[in-house]
Amino acid sequence: MTDRSGKRFSPELPRSVRSVKTSVLVVGGRGQLGRSLLAQGEASGVSLAALTRDDADLRSRGELDAVVSAWAENQGEAQRLVVVNVAGFTAVDAAETDQEVAFALNGEVPRALAEACVRIGASLVQISTDYVFAGTADRPYEVDDVAEPVNAYGRSKLAGEQAVLELLPQDGYVVRTAWLYGATGRNFFRTMVRLEAEQDSVEVVADQRGSPTWSTDLARGLLVLAVSQVPPGVYHSVNAGEATWYELARAVFEGLGADPGRIRPTTTKSLELAARRPAYSVLSTRAWTLAGLPPLRGWREALAELFRTGMKCPD
Repeated sequence: MTDRSGKRFSPELPRSVRSVKTSVLVVGGRGQLGRSLLAQGEASGVSLAALTRDDADLRSRGELDAVVSAWAENQGEAQRLVVVNVAGFTAVDAAETDQEVAFALNGEVPRALAEACVRIGASLVQISTDYVFAGTADRPYEVDDVAEPVNAYGRSKLAGEQAVLELLPQDGYVVRTAWLYGATGRNFFRTMVRLEAEQDSVEVVADQRGSPTWSTDLARGLLVLAVSQVPPGVYHSVNAGEATWYELARAVFEGLGADPGRIRPTTTKSLELAARRPAYSVLSTRAWTLAGLPPLRGWREALAELFRTGMKCPD
């Protein structure tokens, strides 16, 4: 293991938040969001520990419980213990054929973590997805809208949500996010950067609409949540605004200084994907802001900052 305001994010967390003595354990520290959390924790003066698959087999309740318990015992005078679970099975199409693995990682691991958190007296922040919704709405989804996932991935994530809320009614948090991208990991942004260099034109679906979200901004928001005393329950955290994948791809090409006209619109049906996608999965952040948590900026502004930070050609 390695060691409320309504304003937009600054590089550091507000002093009133930083003063809260909190120990945070990030489960899945090597993934895209895990790396962003660890980087933001270091930049903001918040101490985080990371649990990776090298530390424990996440599907082994015994190993997982032992590592989490050992972490808790070493936290000294911390007023609050928080586990943030960003690990999971994220291959949406593969989940259709690997449902057992998807439900193990997305449903059973959160349950095991919730049970461990009950034993050590910790809070648990479970990261979930817009894919728990059917995608038939005509306005942004609220946290209390009915979840009706249309694919195995969404059903597995919903199972994780339900486990956390059932076992930790006073200390469980479900944070749904969407269309996560960044300079590391496997994501749409990196795919578009690669394809811009490899292809004359790129076809991208124009009939799915969602909430593009930069992992760095989400990580900052999660850190504020982790050290704040907001009510438990379900929250949505995404960059403001909405877009189709086609519009997001054009914005990435523009950021690269490439001709956005090289992006050609296509339909979801034409791709013949294994898993159905919600056509509309924009998330409302109303509950997040009402709780006093800082709203994430617009997605275009966030994408522009990603380019400004020198990440045009990530590793």
